[in-house]
Amino acid sequence: MPRVAAIDCGTNSIRLLIADVDVAAGSLSDVVRQMTVVRLGQGVDRTGEFAAEALERTFAATDDYAAQCREHGVEAIRFVATSATRDARNREVFIGGVRERLGVAPEVISGTEEALLSFRGALSALDPTCPGPYLVVDLGGGSTELVLGSQVPDAAHSMDVGCVRMTERHLASDPPTLEQVQAAQADVRAALDEAAAIVPLAQARTLVGLAGSITTVTATALGLPRYDRDAINGATVSIDDAAEACARLLGASREERAAMPFMHPGRVDVIGAGALVWREVMERVRADVAAAGGELDTTVTSEHDILDGIAFSAAERL
Repeated sequence: MPRVAAIDCGTNSIRLLIADVDVAAGSLSDVVRQMTVVRLGQGVDRTGEFAAEALERTFAATDDYAAQCREHGVEAIRFVATSATRDARNREVFIGGVRERLGVAPEVISGTEEALLSFRGALSALDPTCPGPYLVVDLGGGSTELVLGSQVPDAAHSMDVGCVRMTERHLASDPPTLEQVQAAQADVRAALDEAAAIVPLAQARTLVGLAGSITTVTATALGLPRYDRDAINGATVSIDDAAEACARLLGASREERAAMPFMHPGRVDVIGAGALVWREVMERVRADVAAAGGELDTTVTSEHDILDGIAFSAAERL
């Protein structure tokens, strides 16, 4: 089994997975799985450029990841950059800095490819008893990907809404005001209208949520005493309970969120927006399924996501 490194650099965090991959079996074994909040997308929605301090934080994390790749003897590295990098005019500074540190250039992928990689990663570890089609939702800092399919994706769309983008655009107060929340909701609902024209949400039979905002909502709904990846992965939560957890996170102050025992420090200031986006997605999907005569009242959370999909793709290139 080849040992590969997958790096996912998003708007809020940069993550590393070093894994031994069995391509034929569609499985992988973790060697290292790490996340660092660098907020690369700081201010990008407003300025259209990476901030110097954001690049500095990201390059420091990349130096650390490069050292771990050398230590663990990886055979291939695939570095994928997503929403913030697609939006930034000065992305060449970022690309050059990563190439210098890792020896490979970051691939600035489209929202569609991001969705497909997320779908593959999620399905690699999903309980086979969950009925398809699956609607996989990857809620990031700058964008949210929706992909529907069973064995393979049938439709995918990337929305320009995410926890960092919505926080910077709308949720300035602590906690946010009703007017700020309503403005953010209007943005998300307009984006979902566009998404629904491409992805038939009503066909979903299992709703799968990925990434840090959704795993944090799940930890809230489960009342966990600490962040527990094993308890969160595969957890089935009712949409009502998840929506109530979203409301608690959105309405909490920064101090109250920081005191939650499962809360990552780098997520404290953006989790309210992430919870708002996830609540809007869940309620829209449930409504569309019901309008088509179906029923969807629960959501499944996966700790396996785009990072796993990147690792599989890196192994296949060898």
